[in-house]
Amino acid sequence: MEVHAHQDQGRAIGGFQKPLLIALAITLVVMIAEFVGGLLANSLALLSDAGHMLADVLALLLSIVAFRVSSRPPTNKTTFGFYRLEIFAAQINGATLVFLALFIFYEAYHRVLQPEPVKSVLMMTVAVVGLVANIASARVLHASSKKNLNVKAAFLHIVGDLLSSIGVIVGGIVIFFTKWFIVDPILSLMIGLIILKGAYSVVKETAAVLLEAVPKHIDLAKLIREVEAIEGVKSFHDVHVWTITSGLHALSGHVQIQDQQISESARIMEVIQEYLTQHYHINHTTLQLECHACEPDRVCSLATKPSSE
Repeated sequence: MEVHAHQDQGRAIGGFQKPLLIALAITLVVMIAEFVGGLLANSLALLSDAGHMLADVLALLLSIVAFRVSSRPPTNKTTFGFYRLEIFAAQINGATLVFLALFIFYEAYHRVLQPEPVKSVLMMTVAVVGLVANIASARVLHASSKKNLNVKAAFLHIVGDLLSSIGVIVGGIVIFFTKWFIVDPILSLMIGLIILKGAYSVVKETAAVLLEAVPKHIDLAKLIREVEAIEGVKSFHDVHVWTITSGLHALSGHVQIQDQQISESARIMEVIQEYLTQHYHINHTTLQLECHACEPDRVCSLATKPSSE
């Protein structure tokens, strides 16, 4: 059962790389266009969007490298394989976004104090090109972003760019008709806030994985009750559930049963594993069978206790 789970995960990883490569090619071309256009138009908003796209390019490259490395098989020293590299890559992506947002805030602050003239027509033209490209990239990554944290991080980069392009277009129209050049740094501040929001989401989720928190879709108390309701199970305790990488969850626990034949014990264990796979998508299960309740030692003291949090 576990072998099939790892093979399925490997195929899934391979399937996530193609949309990332397509998004990378689109983003790289538009980033260059927005950077050149931002310099020519003297638009901080456009340069901020190009800077965001540079972060996107680095994020996509990092994601692709992480996928390639994480698809390597487990070794004697890395028994879970290299799946966690995806999570590290997603967290680095999120941290990069935080620093980028802070830099944009810094530059926008100076432009608010001293607005500079902006070529609004060129600003709008380049932003429209960026918008079309970002829509294409977002469509390519959307489906995969629901299944993988690393792709989600890259998708959020693209969505931030898409919203930024819309803001730049609107700002260019306002500047064209009113000559309110202060709109440009204000747009940059808005772009920075969008980037920061996406960064917080990614960093929060990846931190939960690295801390081996219980996956969001699992109610641990309910899971324990349901396993204890299975025929032959007297108690299910010292239960730990965590995420190895996106879509690959693991569980370990102690199962108290009657003193009986090994074949019957194996049947109960298979029933539990099948139930956990079907109802909670837990692909990697390690169960310790016991005929007596655990003694309150140091190991069993790690068992999850009810919390009000």
